[in-house]
Formats: sequence, structure tokens, C-alpha cells
Amino acid sequence: MNTPTRPLHDYAADVSEHTHVRRGVPLPLGPHTDGGGVNFALFSRHASRVQLALFDQPGDATPARTIDFDPARNRTGDVWHVWVDGIRPGQLYAYRVDGPYHPKEGHRFNVSKLLLDPFATAISPLSGWDFGPARGYDPSAPEHDLVRSTVDDAGAVPKCVFTHEHFHWQDDLPPRHPWSRTVIYETHLRGFTIHPNAGVAHPGTYRGLMEKIPYLKELGVTAVELMPVHEFNEAQASSVNPQTGTPLGNYWGYDPVAFFAPKASYSSAGGMGQQKLEFKEMVRTLHHAGIEVILDVVFNHTAEGNELGPTLCFRGIDNAIFYMLASDPRYYRDYAGTGNTLNANHPVVRDHILEALRYWVVEMHVDGFRFDLASILGRDETGRQLANAPLLERIAEDPILRDVKLIAEAWDAAGAYEVGSFSQQRWAEWNGRYRDDVRRFWRGDEGMLGPFASRLCGSADIYAAAGKCPECSINFVTCHDGFTLNDLVSYRDKHNEANGENNHDGTDANYSENYGAEGETTDAAIEAVRTCQIKNFLLTLFVSRGVPMLLGGDEFRRTQGGNNNAWCQDNETSWLDWQGLERHREISRFSRGIIAFRRAHPVLSAEHFYTDAEIHWFGPQGELPDWEDPKARQLACLIHEDEQHALFLMFNADAAALDFSVPPAPPGTRWHLAIDTSHEAPHDLFAAGEAPLLEQSQTYRLNARSSVVLLAQ
Repeated sequence: MNTPTRPLHDYAADVSEHTHVRRGVPLPLGPHTDGGGVNFALFSRHASRVQLALFDQPGDATPARTIDFDPARNRTGDVWHVWVDGIRPGQLYAYRVDGPYHPKEGHRFNVSKLLLDPFATAISPLSGWDFGPARGYDPSAPEHDLVRSTVDDAGAVPKCVFTHEHFHWQDDLPPRHPWSRTVIYETHLRGFTIHPNAGVAHPGTYRGLMEKIPYLKELGVTAVELMPVHEFNEAQASSVNPQTGTPLGNYWGYDPVAFFAPKASYSSAGGMGQQKLEFKEMVRTLHHAGIEVILDVVFNHTAEGNELGPTLCFRGIDNAIFYMLASDPRYYRDYAGTGNTLNANHPVVRDHILEALRYWVVEMHVDGFRFDLASILGRDETGRQLANAPLLERIAEDPILRDVKLIAEAWDAAGAYEVGSFSQQRWAEWNGRYRDDVRRFWRGDEGMLGPFASRLCGSADIYAAAGKCPECSINFVTCHDGFTLNDLVSYRDKHNEANGENNHDGTDANYSENYGAEGETTDAAIEAVRTCQIKNFLLTLFVSRGVPMLLGGDEFRRTQGGNNNAWCQDNETSWLDWQGLERHREISRFSRGIIAFRRAHPVLSAEHFYTDAEIHWFGPQGELPDWEDPKARQLACLIHEDEQHALFLMFNADAAALDFSVPPAPPGTRWHLAIDTSHEAPHDLFAAGEAPLLEQSQTYRLNARSSVVLLAQ
């Protein structure tokens, strides 16, 4: 159904007769300073009319000025453009785009809805942003989304902020750490410092993270991987915590509304362009400390949701181009589990994603990207997975992005799983099999000896066939999505009741164990097992070839109370509780030490798979391992660093202690005890040069569920 369209001038204040407006140019897209004014350019193939609205205040419902685009003068091909004199940084603006409202044909234009510029580099903050007024259809009509809404939402939506590009980078250069020297720290920018005991002056902000740089340096990480910082609506979730009655929000931020705009509420200085400057300052300061910045980016879907979602940007600009539509174009294909899927391999959308990536690299000095549900980016408009997806190839071969770290979450919500085979060798991948196999080995599951050995060696069984090397494997035991490391050894089951979905959300495949009590306990014996298991996981992560990623807070046993899907918990469930540094000093010390140990032994992080001359495998009695024995839970390996240095690693995932045979040390050296996870600090891990001599070196007794590293020197 269609309803009459109101004239564009009904939404506008009078345009000043002193406003100088020219035809403008179609490229580059977005707003760009040109002479004494700004050129605005917007793509829309199926639009019939476009209007630029300029506002004085973020909450204004009526624009101060409007400019109607003349289709004859202000359109080149599919690009609408205009040059406007006198635009200054801080100017608020948005678009109205008119055209057919025919959902059954894939078109959802609605001139009543104010639209964000897809190229906006800042969005004004709006507390409690309600998506309701932005719905492009009449929710009271029996036909729902088939009837166009005539409600003007200008006063209820944020505006785009025109920003200037000037910033003194002070000769900033990217650290460009090779993969072999990279240690990734995944964290949520707000959650990292928002807790009252974080000890920062600007909690929950870009500047707050800057205040914690000395901590990150001391820990030994070389890159921070930030969960989404593209603008999103934290008030998007409409449910409440059934246990407390408090509203839940979109804490994680995996529902972007603007791909070029850093999150306004993460700025300590304001959201009228200051967020862009503060983000740059954060990057510059991190670079000065030798720490890279990797952004978790979501280019697979947007916050506009399904056919009943709001009209915020792409849907109102050209729905049929930007989204994958179903065989009935009224509906959307959904490969992300969020209601819609971006049509990423359409040439226009592909170019838009590339421009966004280039912008974050060139203008914002970002060092890398982790692509959420990246397998979606390899699907065509019908959802078919492409053998050589144009977008993925373009990203990998783009000359501007050539030195940028590219990390894929190589699966999606519709069944695609491409770990080990994702696109080109240029792409690294989150290795989900590493997470699962390491968890299962240390839990004592049967049949895990071979998989565990493969994960230690860089997962050649997963990557070698595709011509990839260990650096393509991003190794992790935990990440934002799932249990924290503390909860992995403290809960047998997930506890997501506070999310308001009757504990049905979140995975059940946690491969976790509680060792005698569900959740927190004062039982010293249980706590000793948990502490040792956490050390086992940390040691495994940092002695494995590949690129280690540590979840922020795991280094001091951050807990989420058993919640393994805390996407909506903007509270102490998710925030880093910095008292953990003192409460769990032993794990904090071990974390710093094991990262330093990896750095001191480059053989552990070499960017090639082990050769037979570099590594030898043993069973506990010095025999060859029985890889086919499903009940085998003990393993050892001898790693040759050079003629005078070697490492002997021993792993016992069994519930009983066992004596391991130790091979002779290389000529002219003797074995020293570097690490024993079953010992209490400071005897669990020794700093370089402090490892005690192993007096009796023919055997070593491994306690239950423990790891030992011997150092020949």
C-alpha cells in the first residue's frame, strides 16, 4: 500500500536568501570541505527527491535551513550532490529522501523520516534514543509495514555532525608489530574503565583507556582489540532484568548505525565532534606506547533490523541496494541473527565498506580490524557463499590496507564455518577449534591428545592445506562471547537468567567444569584446582604457535557470575572489577610472567609450522605418544631453540599425579625449572635468569591437572 507523500518543504524552515548553494560534485561521497563551503554527496539509485536539512541543536525538530536537490542539476548518475557555503565544523545535518514506498518490491522510502548520512564521521548524542518514532510504517495499521508512516521523527533522532579533519598527529607512525610479536588484548572500551574502582579520572571513555596504558604496557600486550566503537544505540534493547526490574541495554554494540562515526558516549569531552578528536588522541597515545589498535567491526548487518525495524539510514536511502532481500522482497535474508543482512558484495555496498576501512586507517590511524561474522561478507545477494568473494579479495589486496591486520570471525549465524579456509592467506582467523580443543583437553575429555598437540603447534591440520601459516590462527581460550576464564573453571552451566530470556540465550557448548561447587566458593581445595587450571589455560595459550588473544580481565579472574552472553549487561556483570588485581595477585603475576616468557622464547611464536627437527613428542614414560588412545591425558614435547637452548613442556590433564621421564638436556646444558602451574607463587613461574636448577633431572612429578616447562641452559 502507498500513502500520499507530503511535499519536502512541509518539513523545512525557509532557506535564507543569503545562503549560497551551488551544484556541487558527485565525488567523494559524504561531506567534504571544498573552498569556503562543504560539498555533500549521497548515493541513491531509486530516490525521486533528496533534501539536505541543517540544524542548530541536536534536539531540534525543525531544521534551520533546507536545501532541495534539483534532479536535473544536483544529480550525477545515482549520486545526489550540492555545495553549500558557510558550513563550519559542528554543523548538524541529516537527509530526507523520497521515493516509492512499495515494500513488496523492496522499496521503503519515507520522506517523513530523517536519515543519517552513511558517511557521517560523528553523530550527536541522544540519551534514551527510542527507535519507535523512526519506524517507516504505521504500526497501528492491520497491514503493519505495508502502510507508510506519516509521523515526522526529526525531533526524536540524533543528527550528523560535520567535523574537520585537522589533528596534530605528532609524526605518529603505526607500530606494525609482526604477527610473531603480537599479543592481543580484547576488551570493551567502556567496560574497561567504567567501574568505580578503575582508578581513572575519565571512566568509560577513550581517555580512560589512555590512563590505563601503563598497565597494558606492564602486562605485555602489543595490541588492544576494541569491541565495537562505531556509533550504536545503547538503548536499543527493550527488555528488563527479571531479577531486578532494571532496563537492559545494548552494551556490546554489535548493531551499528554509522560506519564512520566513533561512539559519542565514549568521549569524555562531548559528542559534537569531540569524540573523533579524542579517539585520535587515544590512538596516538597507544602508538607512542608501542600498542596497536584493532577495531571489532560489524559490516554484516545494521541496527535497522527486519521489516518491522526503524528507518535510520540505508533502509530509507535505498533499501533494495543495501540489503539482501528475500525472494519476497518485503522481507530480509538474515544470516546474522539480527533481522537483516547487508548486501556486501553489491558493488556500491562493497565500495562503501572499503571506504570506511580506508577512513579508519588513513584518517584515524587504526592498525587492524576484526570482522564480526565475516563469512557473511562472502555471500552474494541470494545468500550463496562465493568461492572468491569480491569484497574479501578487494580488502586483502587494497593498497591502502596492505599493512593492516585483518582478522576474520570465519563463521556466521546461518551455518557457514570457514575456520582454516577463509578467503586468502592474507586473512587471519579467530580459531574457534583452538578454544574448544584446549578447553576439552584440560577438562579431561577423552580423545583430545592429538587435537591438543595440533593446537600447540599452530593448527597445521586446519591451516596448512589452504597454504596458511600459524600466524593465521588467532588463538584464544575465552573471548567476549562466552564464559570468562574464571567462569570457565567455576561453572558447569551457563547462568543467563538476568538477560530476560529464561536462560535460553547463549551457547550450551561451553566445555566448562566447576570442580565441586557451582560458582564462587570458599572451599580452599576447589579454589586451588581452579587457580591451577587457569594457569594451565594461560600457559597453553602463550606457548602455542599462532597469535594469542587474551580476554580483558582474565588476567585477574574477572567473573560474569556464569553469564556467557552478557551483551545487554552494562553493569558490574560486565565491567572490569580492578580489585581483582589485588584479590587475585597470583594469577595477575602469572599472566605477566607467561607473556614475558613467550617474548623471551621466539621459537614459540615463529611464523612457520614446526619441523620434525624442531619438536619431538613423548608420552609420560618417554615413549612415543599413543595418539589413538582415547583415555590418554598426558603429553610432553621437546622443542629445540638452538644447539644450546631447549624447552621441555609437560602436560597432565588427568586427576591423578604422575611421574614424567625427562630426556637428557642438550650437551653443555642442564635442565632448570621455569614453570610449574601446580606450585603457588612465586614458585609457579620464574623470571628469566632465576629458574632454579633441577637437581634430579631424570624424572619430574607432575601433580594432577598441571603443566611444567623445563628450560635447558
